Parts: sequence; structure tokens; C-alpha cells
Amino acid sequence: MEFQHKSVLLNESIEGLNIKADGVYVDCTTGGGGHSLEIAKRLQGGRLFCFDQDREAIEAAKMRLRGYSPVFVTRNFAEMGEALAEYGVKAADGILMDLGVSSYQLDNRARGFSYHDDAPLDMRMSGEGESARDIVNEYESEELIRILRLYGEEKYAVSIAKGIVKAREQAPVETTSQLAEIIKNNVPAKVRKEKNPCRKTFQAIRIEVNRELEVLEKGLAAGFELLANGGRMAIITFHSLEDRIVKNAFREYCTGCTCPPDFPVCVCGKKPRAMLVNKKPITAEEKELEENPRSRSAKLRILEKL
Repeated sequence: MEFQHKSVLLNESIEGLNIKADGVYVDCTTGGGGHSLEIAKRLQGGRLFCFDQDREAIEAAKMRLRGYSPVFVTRNFAEMGEALAEYGVKAADGILMDLGVSSYQLDNRARGFSYHDDAPLDMRMSGEGESARDIVNEYESEELIRILRLYGEEKYAVSIAKGIVKAREQAPVETTSQLAEIIKNNVPAKVRKEKNPCRKTFQAIRIEVNRELEVLEKGLAAGFELLANGGRMAIITFHSLEDRIVKNAFREYCTGCTCPPDFPVCVCGKKPRAMLVNKKPITAEEKELEENPRSRSAKLRILEKL
């Protein structure tokens, strides 16, 4: 299957990076290379580092960026500091993160991300380590409830978890369609009629498999430390859990004095380390929403280091 992925908020994120021709840039989630290509086009003497832990994505990006000379790094972006140090890079002028799952990963049945197709339960972005099958068949009921509530914000976490445990007592849950059927059988009928009830559970398990929120927190910290003064970080999120982490981290970087309001003068000495380029998140315009429905939940936040 050809690696295809339509980059969301492409123009807005590239403009937000305020690219310098001779700068150093990091695409933390290269995917099919859409954002990377636009960065590469704007460089003359600059350097671009393309990260992705999905080897298929890296191979697709290499094809798309033929004629340019980025450095491809098949590692998790949380490790960007150590990885770039190996290339003698101590600071970056721009860092881009396009979070979530690519269209290719969702549409490729073999990857086991989608509840619309029958496929082996997998959901690993890197293809290595613990899979969705392991979680569904080995996690205790309390752990399943925890991740469904925390990562899926699933109202029916208890009944779904009980359904999974009951089903696996008969035989291991092996496929996405088996899991989807368990979910549907353990939510109220009205929920099944209104919308597909599988989305939140599949999201929760995917986040747990890939440790997505933990990676995001580490990546934000690593990226901000790597960012040069005047450099920018642009991050596209696709659900509230990601966006909350980014929003809170950006707020922390942009907050100065934390003294009580009744203090006549500042005694903490804390100064803002960054400023928000856009005070409110940028969302897709009507034209993009029509062309790419997956952009409807996307939010772009941009920060500049002082």
C-alpha cells in the first residue's frame, strides 16, 4: 500500500515557523513528508532533520524529498536532543509536531488501527514492543478501565472492560473486528445507533500502546530546550488530551512573575521564556474541512522562544 497522508494545516504551520533559509529545522513526525517537503523548499544552506519511528513513513518521505538533502532519523522524537547531538547540532530554529495517526496508518488494515476493518490487533507506530493485542488480553480489568477513562474519556469504560475480560476468558481477542464487536455489545443500544461507539476505546488503547502522551511531554521539554532564541515551535494536535498538554506547557513557558498579586514588587525573579505567536489555536478553514475531513479536530499552537 502506498504511503499517502494529506498534511493538515500545512500552510498555516509552515508560515508559523517563520523559516530562515539557513536555519536548522526539525520535523518530529515526518509521516509521508508533506510538511518536510515545504520546509525543505525554503532552505538554502539550512538543515532539516526528519524524525519518524515508523520505517515505512521514513521510506515514503525519502521518495517524496528526492532532490533535497534532509537527514532522516528513525527514532522517537522524544529523543531529538540526543539524536541531534550526534550530528553536532545544539540548537534548532524551528520544530514541528503533527501529532496523532497518519491517514496511511489508519487506512492500512495490516496496522490494526482502525475499527472499520478486520485486522490483527496491533496499533504500534514503530512496529516494536507491546501491541494492542497484549493490552486487550493481558491488562487487568482495573487497568483497562483506567486507560479507557483517562485516554478515551469513555463513559462506559467499566462495562466495556468487563466485556473484554469476559470475552478473553473464552478465547484471546485477536482482531480489530472482535474488539469492535465486544465494545458494541457493552454500550447502550442508543449509543450504537447515534454513532460508532468504538472510537474512544480504540483511541485509548492506541495511546497506551505508543505511550503517546508521555512521549509528547518528553518531546515538548526536549524541543523547547533545543530551540534557539527566536526559534519557533509549531504543534498540531487532534484531541483534547494532546491539546491540553501543549496548552499547559506553552502557558508555563510564557509565564513570568508568579508572586502573589498583593506583592508591591516581584521577588521571584521569574521571567517569561517564550511568547505565544497565536493566542488562540489555529483551526482548519472551510475549504480544508471539505477536502480533508480529518482536519476538523486539528488545532495548531505556535510558540516563539525569547
